[in-house]
Amino acid sequence: MPRSTSSASPTSSPPASLEPPPAAPQRHLPTLRQVDTGDDRQRVGGDTMTSCGSGCSTAFPNPDRTVKVHHLVKAPENTESSVSFRESWDADEPATVYVTPERLPNGEECQAATVIFRTKGCVWWWKSGCTFCGYFNDVRDDVTSDNLHAQWEYAKRKTNDFEGCSMVKVYTSGTFFEDRENPLDWQETILTETHERGFHLIVEARAEMCTPDKMAWVAERHPGCTVAIGLEAYDDEVLKFHCNKGFSTRQWERAVKTLRENDLRVKTYLLFKPPFMSEGDALEHCVRWVADSAEASDEISINPMNIQKRTIVERMFRHREYRPPWLWSLVDLIRRVHPVINPNGTEAVTRLLVHPTAAGKIRGAHNCGNCDRRVAAAIERYSVSADLGEFEGLACECEARWRCECELDLALPIPLGCGLDRRGDVVAALLSP
Repeated sequence: MPRSTSSASPTSSPPASLEPPPAAPQRHLPTLRQVDTGDDRQRVGGDTMTSCGSGCSTAFPNPDRTVKVHHLVKAPENTESSVSFRESWDADEPATVYVTPERLPNGEECQAATVIFRTKGCVWWWKSGCTFCGYFNDVRDDVTSDNLHAQWEYAKRKTNDFEGCSMVKVYTSGTFFEDRENPLDWQETILTETHERGFHLIVEARAEMCTPDKMAWVAERHPGCTVAIGLEAYDDEVLKFHCNKGFSTRQWERAVKTLRENDLRVKTYLLFKPPFMSEGDALEHCVRWVADSAEASDEISINPMNIQKRTIVERMFRHREYRPPWLWSLVDLIRRVHPVINPNGTEAVTRLLVHPTAAGKIRGAHNCGNCDRRVAAAIERYSVSADLGEFEGLACECEARWRCECELDLALPIPLGCGLDRRGDVVAALLSP
């Protein structure tokens, strides 16, 4: 799989009269993926790594080359076990296919088929990657156009040719119309076939990939389709230091403008409780982000954090430095932003969706364990009905504990978002591996 290699930082040569300082001692990482290049170098994540005689690889092979934190952060993704795990997937089968209730742009309820393709992954992941995203676990480096077309046919067989569906969501663990990630002929197949069959299409993209030329090309083949952008936070500081997103709010605004100029719909993803943020702060921030992005978005999808494998967030989770959000926080968020997106009480500025992945599980948004199923079901129903009545009668003893945590978060400096224990014995949790 191609990798983007950052240019080396310029360095100045020492004066002739001075001897260069002694080389810094080399630090070694465990053996990474070995690539037979015919010399003693190997490519990992786009950067040249020099092998040492003992079979390991040095993290700092060249003193003239800038080394960034993500060179070390991404190391687990390139271990032999990680690579062999990814290559074990069948390249002719998508990661998953399923059908769920949805709502068309005109408000009509429908069935939507979701197809998560097994692609080469995200260009940003090749370079660095987001702190929370583990979609690289589902990719293969060697996926071809034939493989992707075979995955499309598999999805049609799995859903009986999308029987009963009016909407198709095509997710690629990256940007759908990025040519370095996905073959152009396959992009055209998806766009033209879904348009000819009358399906409303939703694809995903990074903000900087929504260029005028490419969006005009997409609009020509599937007019009026929806492009979902993972904004995550309407806050440049959070994007840079919490998410490592790789683009700014200004780039998102330019992408929205480009999509509007081509009559394409805009769906905005916002992340609830990014890493290094407490529960109370996450709630306050997300309410503001929804208000700030509502006018520019046809739909806003709130994605509560879930712990994905081999990510920075998972490392924090295992060290008890991060805990996924409460389901009660999502209920409170919906109640607080509902008047913002429905200022007149009837006609909505945008549509609000909240789909908590792994709801009720320790790695997803959860409560005490007794009320999780009821609360999660009410949140899912709201995403279809947009009716606050879905939350009437919801109550549990753990709600008081959640409220106490949020109040403490806003009164005390608690930056990491580790929060309170919600289930089981605290001592047993601390002693567990």
